[in-house]
Formats: sequence, C-alpha cells, structure tokens
Amino acid sequence: MKDRMRELVDLLNKASKAYYAEDREIMSNFEYDKLYDELVQLEKDTGITFSDSPTVNVGYEVVSELPKEKHPEPMLSLDKTKDRDVLADWLGDQEGLLSWKMDGLTVVLTYESGELVKAVTRGNGEVGEVITANARTFKNIPLKISYKGKLVIRGEAVISYSDFEKINSAIPDIDAKYKNPRNLCSGSVRQLNSEITAKRNVKFFAFSMVDPEDNELFDSFENSFEKRFLFLSDLGFQVVEYKKVNRESLGEAITEFSEKLGNNDFPSDGLVLDLEDVAYGKSLGVTSKYPRYAIAFKWADEQAETTLTEIEWSPSRTGLINPVAIFDPVDLEGTEVRRASLHNISYVKDMQLGIGDRIKVYKANMIIPQISENLTRSGRFTIPDKCPACGGSTEIKSENDTETLICINPDCPAKNIKLFSLFVSRNAMNIDGISEATLEKFISEGFLHHLSDIYKLSMYRDKIVELEGFGEKSYNKILSSVEASRNCSMAGFLYGLGIPGIGVANAKLIVKAFSNDFEKIMNATEEEICEIEGLGEVIAHDFKSYMSKESNRDEINRLLEEVTFVIEENSSPQDLAGKTFVITGSLVSFPNRDALKKVIEDRGGKVSGSVSTKTDYLINNDINSNSSKNKNAKKLGVPIITEEDFLEM
Repeated sequence: MKDRMRELVDLLNKASKAYYAEDREIMSNFEYDKLYDELVQLEKDTGITFSDSPTVNVGYEVVSELPKEKHPEPMLSLDKTKDRDVLADWLGDQEGLLSWKMDGLTVVLTYESGELVKAVTRGNGEVGEVITANARTFKNIPLKISYKGKLVIRGEAVISYSDFEKINSAIPDIDAKYKNPRNLCSGSVRQLNSEITAKRNVKFFAFSMVDPEDNELFDSFENSFEKRFLFLSDLGFQVVEYKKVNRESLGEAITEFSEKLGNNDFPSDGLVLDLEDVAYGKSLGVTSKYPRYAIAFKWADEQAETTLTEIEWSPSRTGLINPVAIFDPVDLEGTEVRRASLHNISYVKDMQLGIGDRIKVYKANMIIPQISENLTRSGRFTIPDKCPACGGSTEIKSENDTETLICINPDCPAKNIKLFSLFVSRNAMNIDGISEATLEKFISEGFLHHLSDIYKLSMYRDKIVELEGFGEKSYNKILSSVEASRNCSMAGFLYGLGIPGIGVANAKLIVKAFSNDFEKIMNATEEEICEIEGLGEVIAHDFKSYMSKESNRDEINRLLEEVTFVIEENSSPQDLAGKTFVITGSLVSFPNRDALKKVIEDRGGKVSGSVSTKTDYLINNDINSNSSKNKNAKKLGVPIITEEDFLEM
C-alpha cells in the first residue's frame, strides 16, 4: 500500500507541475481525479499522509528566529572505530543492526494524535532549535500517521548529491557555492522561511525512536530494535538501510555497504552498529560522552604514497582559477587516482607543496581524492600570472584570510562557458558528445579560446586521449560529431552565436527574411531587422550591436571558413502563410512539438508560445481541458483545433 501511495503522490505531483507550471498535460482530468480519489482512500485506509501529498496544502511560515528547546534527555554522540576487529569485539555474542551513518542534520520528530506537532534539531545535544514548519516540507515524511499515541522519532535530514549539484550549479559565484551536501542541508533545515526549505528537497531517514509511553506498544517491540524499524516503516517513514548481523556476518555486511558507497546518491560518513536487544543495550548505561548500546564505524581511509608531478591551474566560469594536484597514478578503493583538488592558494601554501614532493593521498569517505600529508614539504610551486584559458592577467584575491587566484579578463572563454554550451547544443550546431563539463575541461587545458577552436580539436588529439575520463573512443566520438556539424543549417548557426534575443524561432525568421544570404544578414541595418514580423526594436538594436563589434565579426568569419550551410529546399505549399499557431498538450500524429512546428513553418505559418489576439489557432488534442491556454483561447475567441483538424486543413 505504501509503495502505491508513494507512486500516486509522485505521479499526481508531476501532473500538477506539468499543468500549472509548464502549461502542458500529461493526463486527462478524468484520469487525475481517478488517481487522486485512489490516494485519498489509501490515506484513509492506512492513516498515513505524506508531506508532499497533493491532498494536503502545507502553508509556508516565516519566523524572525528559531526558538530553542531543551531535549528531555541529552542526545549523546557515538563512540567510533575504524577497526573491524574492534567492532566485532564490541558486538561480542550479541546480534546487531548495521546501518548507514548519514551525513546530514539530526532531527527529532514528535507526533501526537497521529499528526506531526514538533520538530527539533539536535543542536549541541542538550538544546536544539524548533524547526516544525520546515520539517513539514521534508519530501518524504508523513504529516499524518495511523498511530494516535505520542511518538518521538530520531533521524537524519539529508540532501542528495544530485540535488546538491543541481542547487550549486544555479549559483554563479563560486565563493557562494555550498561546500558539501551536509552544509547545504544544515542551512536549509534551519531557514527562517520554510518555503526556502521546501525548494531544497530535504529528505528524512529515521534511525531510532524514543521508548513509547504506550505500554502495549512498548511490549509489542519485545525489546527488538528491528521491530521498531519495521513499525516506523509501516507508519510511512523511510528508515535507514540496515542489515541484521552477528559477529560472523559482520565483516561481510560491512563489505556489502562499502561496495554501495560509490553509487549512493546520499552522503554518509560511515556505519552505525546498534544492539538488536534494546533492553540489554540500555542496561549497559552510558559513559560521560557515549551511550554503550551503539557504536559508529568510520571507513578506514586507504592511503597511498606517490609523487606530485604538477600543480594544474584550472579556470572556472566565475573567474576563479583553482589549483589541482597531478601525481603519479595510485590505486585507491579499487580505482586509479591521479588528481586531487587543492582548493586555493592558501591550502597549497599551508601544505608547502612543491613539484617532486612525496605525498600521501586518500579518498575522503571513500569517494573524493584528497592529499592527507606532504612528506617532503619543499614549497616549490609557482602561481601563474597568466590565465591558462585566455592568457589574460591574473590577480591574487585575499578574503577571510584565504588567498585565491582570479582571471580579470571579462572575455575569458572560461567565463563564457554558456556560449560554448549553446553553440554545441542540439538546436544550434548539434555537436553530440561535448558536454558542459567537457567544454570546461578543454578550456582549462587551453584547447578552446574561441568557438572556432572547436574545429581545431584534432590538433590536441594526443593530449585529449590522455585526459582523465577520456580515451580513444571518446575522442573519436567527439571528432566525428564535430566533423558532421560542418554541414549545418544557417538558422542553427545564427542561433549558436548567442546573439541577445535571437532564439531558434527568431533565427529562422531572420534567415528566411534575407533568403539564406548570410552576407546580407551580417550587414543588416536595425530598420531591416525591425521590419521582420515578430522582431522589435530591442532585438534589432541588440542584433546590430553584436554584428558591429569587430571581434564578433572576426569570429564569425573564422567559423565561416569551417562550415558549409545546407540550404533546405522547401517545396511545401505556402497555404499557412500569415497564420499564427500555438501548440499545447500531448501529440499523437507527430513525435514532438518541433516536428509539428516544422510543418507549420515550412508551409509559411508561424508558431508562437502563448495565445494572444494575433493567434489564429490553438492546437490541443484535449479541446475541453481547463489549461490556461485553452481558457485564454476561449476568452479571445481563438479556435481550438486538434491535430486531426490541423491535418485536414
């Protein structure tokens, strides 16, 4: 039942987002209502309501400060070990539950009468902060549960690696980026505005519960830690992954967990071993710092000694030039490692790193390569005064006692990574195999300074195949795609230049207006651009400003030496000339909207993104839907037609 509920919540939320935020429909109103009613009934049957269920509306709350609250009993830290034998001796002849030690923020949830009434952070173990409104926005906790007695649950609030990367990628200033998912989670959970917390996709994993006041419930657990987990799971909570172990099976279980580390989407910094017999564990008491019923197992960092051969300075889109250690390859945790981040100039100085130094490296949490120790500490390194990407001057910036290196050239290609990314995109030059990460690597290596350098990558073949993550196969795929892009559409080429206001549709309008004559396009006046239907004065001014800049014209001419325009002969009748269409909803006869759009444009018509008084037809297979575009069309008297109606035209 819970799995079906989770499936329904995700599906209905996806449908709502598509309908309200993206103005498209992925299911009919009838189907939505049917699934919604099924979810409502399941929530009644189980007594469980997930926090992101469409049946509840979680209001956001803004507070001036987070109230403090003392925990009924101190939340102690766990003793820890990196030695498997020590862990086995600690367990002795008892059974235990081995689970992930998640790296987030510990939160205590309190339920009364089946509803979440309070959430408090661990804080310093004695006093925490009340974050109830924020906890209500956690993506996977139930706001309502079937158990009506008082229930206190402890768990870890975490943000996944994928969500962390997504949030960080939207922050342009590298100094403002979050250092790791734990920092981001802590800041998200402790927000004064719960709407911000909601956007961060925080999840909660239960790892224990306080003894319930209900004696009957308490007795049903039979002092079993696992039965408590199963009880919480039945109530709708996501519990940490665990394995029941004894002394003999402990080692194998640790190995199984360690093998999953590289594929986990959530941060963890080890494992926790709890005694299965809760009563026995409590009878052992506590030390001044640790309870005796559980212990943490930290991964023993596998280290290797090697030689530092180079400090590479890697430019980024923010202008920051980051030092990276290059060393003789070593095998760590089953993979070959030859690079590690050095963070900033201050870090390099503190480590007294120098070319030729003997260093020790390891993988933090068995994932991220780091230097643990510099054995020779020569300090032989040079801070470059020229940016590797553009050759422009560099400056050392000092802030909060931390020195960083920056490129001061505003036109540095590393800062214009989005332009390179646009140029290779599907609707532009369609160069498959060159991701943004690949572009960043090529720019930092000095392979790319201008867009036209993409067509000179063969000069760096030997270096590319030796780059980490690349090889002969990757190089051949990239080169093949680059060569294929030499024959391109003029509109795709124009769009790929990144001219302000010139999207795919506007590029097609310009190419059509000038009859596929690129010389005329380059020398067009503002008045000529402004005369093109659909383009205004602002776009015309920006277009002319771009074409008037000598460096832009030089780059275009370099590119024109590399590419050939493929002029598509359009034999279609121009029976849709002067007609404007808007497309919404799912399609049946066409594979996607671009295909339908091409048919309309080939026949002289125009496709717009929104319904207005200039719209002649709205194409929507669900004529009776209540989408915003349908409503606008009816309000303005715009005919709504299906694909079938369109094809009959």
